[in-house]
Amino acid sequence: MRPIIALTGDSMVAPSPVINLNYADMAPNMIKNAIVKVGGAPLILPYPEDDAVSEALAQQYVSVFDGLVLPGGPDVDPTFYHEEPIQAMGRATYQKDQFEIALIKATLKAKKPIFAICRGIQILNVALGGTLYQDLPSQNPKATIRHSQAAPGQWPTHHVAITPGSHLASLMGTSSYVNSRHHQAVKAVAPDLQVTAQAPDGVVEAVESKDSDLILGVQWHPENMWPSFPDQLPLFSDIVKRAGGEAHE
Repeated sequence: MRPIIALTGDSMVAPSPVINLNYADMAPNMIKNAIVKVGGAPLILPYPEDDAVSEALAQQYVSVFDGLVLPGGPDVDPTFYHEEPIQAMGRATYQKDQFEIALIKATLKAKKPIFAICRGIQILNVALGGTLYQDLPSQNPKATIRHSQAAPGQWPTHHVAITPGSHLASLMGTSSYVNSRHHQAVKAVAPDLQVTAQAPDGVVEAVESKDSDLILGVQWHPENMWPSFPDQLPLFSDIVKRAGGEAHE
């Protein structure tokens, strides 16, 4: 039986031409396709508009799935790491952040695995006590390469160096050529996480658990790359395997 791999949803901020409603719930199509391809059963979890029920929903959802994927999306509200928003910060959704933080904590308490992508690695770091650069270009003068690429999103634009001996290295080797579509990034790393990949300018590109195999997060978007760059597909096979399934590629 395929393990159930949950992925958190987002909301459209413009009217849908199909259903003519604002804030229609959605999730990235290519993540869904990747999970199906490698042997998982995707399940999309919408966040509640009423943040008073976030904790309860998170607890109930965890009993249903075997592994969790945190996709990309909007900026993380800096109030969750005790900062005020700067001028260069983009759109954030407080209810989504609160729900995902509750879901991350509940998932780890249940000892179920997590794979985080782009915004996912950022909300994961915040949920576990870390901080973010709200805007790399204005807050980190050492971030000298372009992290919000102009090239089409499915194409790689910069390299990352992966820590030898890390779980990520076992999947991808010690270097990868990746895409890059972000202006926020991990700043202070959460105590339970370790950095296992960096861009040439030192920006954090991957984190893992220190003491278990429950967490893997990457800053790039492998879901957009895997159809043309199959070296990215093992990241999805890995979450299926860590969730107790028999992944295939």
